[in-house]
Amino acid sequence: ASRAHVQAILPIIREALNEAHLGREAIDGIAVTYGPGLIGSLLVGLNVAKGMAAVLDKPLIGVNHIEGHIFANSLDHPEMDLPFLALIVSGGHTQLVDVQDWGKYAIVGKTIDDAAGEAFDKVAKLLGLGYPGGPEINRLAKTGDPDFVKFPRAWMGADNLNFSFSGLKTAVLNYVESKSDEFKQKHLADIAAGFQQSVVDVLIEKSRKALVRLGYKTMALAGGVARNSALRKAFLKMGEQNNLTIYLPDYDFCTDNAAMIARAGEFYFQRGQTSTLDLDADPSLKLPANYPKGAEA
Repeated sequence: ASRAHVQAILPIIREALNEAHLGREAIDGIAVTYGPGLIGSLLVGLNVAKGMAAVLDKPLIGVNHIEGHIFANSLDHPEMDLPFLALIVSGGHTQLVDVQDWGKYAIVGKTIDDAAGEAFDKVAKLLGLGYPGGPEINRLAKTGDPDFVKFPRAWMGADNLNFSFSGLKTAVLNYVESKSDEFKQKHLADIAAGFQQSVVDVLIEKSRKALVRLGYKTMALAGGVARNSALRKAFLKMGEQNNLTIYLPDYDFCTDNAAMIARAGEFYFQRGQTSTLDLDADPSLKLPANYPKGAEA
């Protein structure tokens, strides 16, 4: 991944400036994610951003990758009401975040094992589908019956707002291994739909409980799994049934993208909160992180 970053990053920057018909003089600041994520990829982006900031004499703004996903919603919905509940669902994270204000967060629920996106990828592999698994299962499940097989919904009745998806993966594995190849081929879409529905049901129920506990009527989805059509449909239905405002990011802004990092960077830039050039990558960076340690305010 980091090798691909090295090869692509400078051409992509040039392409972005050309498509926007902007020169270097139009740049006010350089926003870059410094974590969480794969350390090699983070270092490529961070070092290029530092170099640009130094050469152009522009401020550097370090952005938490997860915070960027939350900000992705404001790209299409700049009028978002605060506070709101954010559900972050990706390959590496599944978190319920109390967004009290931009830059002020409290995690109220999280996965204790696999993230939702990770479960999609692992189950897709079990079913012989491609990678990344999320889009493959989403596509296949559209032609399946979600009630054909009922997989477990972990911790649905628990008082806490945490998630667990490792048991679901094991349940799918055991089910698949107990069936003949002919059966699996015939009902592959049904198995995918049943698995997907299990994940959606848990995410919906935990989010509903969090909204009640916080007393909020506004919620936003974020992260790569927010592209899932069944999940989006279920949250919109929950919103209609409970008089909630549900924000969904544009499909292009669900998976990792530069626009969400730029949007978060703009917020901190306007507040005068910038980073020093000795900013380090942090592959395990957590929320809340208002802005990097040692930043200039």
